[in-house]
Amino acid sequence: MATAAINSGDTAWVLAATALVLFMTLPGLALFYAGLVRVKNTLSVMMHCVAVACLISVLWLAFGYSLVFDGAAPFIGGLGKAFLLSVSRGAVVGTIPEPAFFMFQATFAVITPALIVGAYVERIKFGAVLAFSGLWLALVYAPVAHWVWGGGWLAHHHVMDFAGGLVVHATAGVSALVAAIMIGPRDGFPRDLHPPHNPGMTMLGAGMLWVGWYGFNGGSALAANGDAAMALLVTHISASTAGLVWALLERLRFGRASMIGMVTGVVAGLATITPASGYVGPLGGLALGALGSLVCFLAVDLVKNRLKIDDSLDVFAVHGVGGILGSLLVAIGASASLGGAGYAHGMDMGGQAKIQLLGAAAVIAWSAIGSIVILTVIKRLIGLRASGAEVEDGLDLSHHGERAYSP
Repeated sequence: MATAAINSGDTAWVLAATALVLFMTLPGLALFYAGLVRVKNTLSVMMHCVAVACLISVLWLAFGYSLVFDGAAPFIGGLGKAFLLSVSRGAVVGTIPEPAFFMFQATFAVITPALIVGAYVERIKFGAVLAFSGLWLALVYAPVAHWVWGGGWLAHHHVMDFAGGLVVHATAGVSALVAAIMIGPRDGFPRDLHPPHNPGMTMLGAGMLWVGWYGFNGGSALAANGDAAMALLVTHISASTAGLVWALLERLRFGRASMIGMVTGVVAGLATITPASGYVGPLGGLALGALGSLVCFLAVDLVKNRLKIDDSLDVFAVHGVGGILGSLLVAIGASASLGGAGYAHGMDMGGQAKIQLLGAAAVIAWSAIGSIVILTVIKRLIGLRASGAEVEDGLDLSHHGERAYSP
């Protein structure tokens, strides 16, 4: 059997995209989240992002990658690629070295539980963050990623999820909502919460996320080709449109447009286009950005103000809702008549819509049930919430003995 040839251009692009996706977590997401919390918890949020990145990277090598990409069983992979012991330096996936593919996928595994950090900031034990993230990788992320990207049952049904609307954003968003409910709200929620302590830091983090998302979506083509270029184009248009729409919605409702609101809209547009980025055209990017911003804006109000759930940094309302919405709307946007890439053989818009709905429902249910089980076990073994005194002192000092700023 002939060995697949490695394409140097594709490999170079995927290596660059890998760096961009890691850049989204460190420092992008860390800065984005840190600017939104109180001064006394700034460092703890950054610490959570760094710790999750380190832990998940090691676990991805140990078993995560293998559970997702070893074999094509319907529900979960095997352990034949644990620690990459069976993967040679010259192994190839498509037209790139398998170690490059491993690293690209590792950055996705890192950012997904890091997104959930935003739901429980300012009140969770550091040990609980590590325990939850590690167990969540094994029990929630790995099975879903295998279903969609590893040759599992949703892949066989031709589900469309180009870069992680279901695998990343739906799993993280739903799990974040569950975590916010089970851990409970911050003290004083919703009346006595302080505004973001450093909006400028949040803007810098959002900018890094936006740039990194070019690798997130464009890199998911796994090749330096037209699909990657179009994915990057629609990603940018969706983010731009969503930021403008969010600013307009704030202006209509509150009489002014805030910077925090505008960059939140940008992130909503990025999350919404993610599953569709390899399948829709420019018109689809424009439409998904506008709709994603509108629906996520309404979801923020629903979760915090109406349901009174302290999903502190709006992980479910922005990432969860955006990712799920994009995963459903891709069935329309992929139509060739709208500039999309079309459907798999034997599929049409109606059939695609059904499998997208099935996929979303399955991922939502699995993420919710898995997170409830994991959080229940951790609560009984080590507890979830920091003590009242630790919260009052701030998690920076009480958990890590450091401050983000000099007094």
